[in-house]
Amino acid sequence: MSGNVIQLIVLGAVALFLIFKLKSTLGTREGFEKPAVPKTPDEPNPVQRRAFDVIEGGPDADITDHVPDGSAAAEALTAMKRAEPSFSVGEFMRGARGAYEMILGAFYKGDLDSVAPFIAPEVLESFREVVRQREAQGLTLEANIIGIREVVLASAEFHRDTQEGEVTVRFVSEQTSAVKNAQDEIVEGDPKAVRRQRDVWTFGRKMGVNDPNWQLVATGE
Repeated sequence: MSGNVIQLIVLGAVALFLIFKLKSTLGTREGFEKPAVPKTPDEPNPVQRRAFDVIEGGPDADITDHVPDGSAAAEALTAMKRAEPSFSVGEFMRGARGAYEMILGAFYKGDLDSVAPFIAPEVLESFREVVRQREAQGLTLEANIIGIREVVLASAEFHRDTQEGEVTVRFVSEQTSAVKNAQDEIVEGDPKAVRRQRDVWTFGRKMGVNDPNWQLVATGE
């Protein structure tokens, strides 16, 4: 047998061995296979799609950003949203911050008429009484809100029978204040000293009505 024939036999054996190894490693494809459909640039892959799917009935971030999921406050806020779907906790908190600055500033100046619509009658009368006593003693108050450090939703309640919602917010602010007598002498405080003040205010409103304004219904520390 010539050397050329022997060489061809050896090469054929090697080729058969390689084909067998490829089949055992990759398997075989039988029948017709549909070609892969090219993915459009905007289409996420299956893993990404599952990761970003929104689960219906899951926690409401507008609520859980402010109170723990499943808490009494969260349940009350959920009930408020059912009564008034347009209600937003985030927007309420921004409004509460603004109301705190506006009402407190008016109280310090003794000008409560400008904020009367945002204060419940009982609370408004207690504020007016403090202003009256101050004026009767010839005292003036110089106070400024330097900044608000903390605005936290402390609790919430919803009364189903009246559809009234109440939200309690804790404020921590930095302020300066000084009380002066009729001779313009400081009798209390220091206009240059910044002190931290903590207030707990409760706002109330009937849900589902046309008037969107909340009222200050209680104050505390």
